[in-house]
Amino acid sequence: MGSGVQPGDLRFFSVLAGAGSLGAAARELGITTPAVSKHLALMERRLGVPLVVRTTRRMGLTPEGELYLAHARRILGEIDDLEQLLGASRGMPTGLLRVNATLGFGRSHVAPLISDFARRHPQLEVQLQLSVNPPPLTDDSFDVCIRFGAPPEARVIARHIAPNRRLLCAAPAYLARHGTPRVPHDLVRHPCIGIRQGEEAYGLWRLTSGRGKAATTDAIKTRGNLSTNDGEIAVHWALDGHGILMRAEWDIAHHLASGRLVQVLPQCRTPDADVYAVYPQRHQLAARVRAFVDHVAAALPPRAARVPQASEA
Repeated sequence: MGSGVQPGDLRFFSVLAGAGSLGAAARELGITTPAVSKHLALMERRLGVPLVVRTTRRMGLTPEGELYLAHARRILGEIDDLEQLLGASRGMPTGLLRVNATLGFGRSHVAPLISDFARRHPQLEVQLQLSVNPPPLTDDSFDVCIRFGAPPEARVIARHIAPNRRLLCAAPAYLARHGTPRVPHDLVRHPCIGIRQGEEAYGLWRLTSGRGKAATTDAIKTRGNLSTNDGEIAVHWALDGHGILMRAEWDIAHHLASGRLVQVLPQCRTPDADVYAVYPQRHQLAARVRAFVDHVAAALPPRAARVPQASEA
């Protein structure tokens, strides 16, 4: 039997692990399921260790499989980067670009941008993955992640793309029935729609009033009988009059402009959720990454809507 690790196995196993099943991998690779099974068996025989645990319903990786996948993705990424560096003088982004974004923002804003980007660069293959929470920045399964807020890690590059405020809002019908909060602590008497996303403290809203040395921040523990991990669902609940919602301006700007939602406590500021393009440092010279991030920065408008800041009201 030949060498344990062969170059062709790396991309095969990366596709297999990402697909989650032999059948899905076969469809992505354009071969039959038995051919995938045979290729995997040959790999395991050459290596002398099992890489995959297969049951009737699912496929998982063994510890050796996880190790193999991590190194395979790193090596493949370095090969792609080398190709990009060698072709940088031509200014032609090529290869595979893997993009991650949140569900709602990804559907509404990132997906249309990718459609236009792919039309301009037909030689590129682009994969868009949407998730409730961004993947760990140590995960090598994406090239660019469009996310809210600057990451604290120094091992990645975070390019500021666009400002994005979190605003409090409610349906006019709700405010007509329950009254309009005037100060932050009025919120404890209102049902608030909860969104469970990321690592932020759930149900704790921080509102800042005033400017400079006179600024004060209130931490309000909200309550309510509705919560979700999907921001789009939360917006629909607010439109239905179920309570007060804190949501990114990008997601509610058109509802504020139409009057279907009304901003609450406009004099207060909440933590920003600016849009960033995040990518590993090793990708900073890759033409495909540079081209995509430049495209996103140019395409996204600087403001989601003409909703005045507290200082502008």
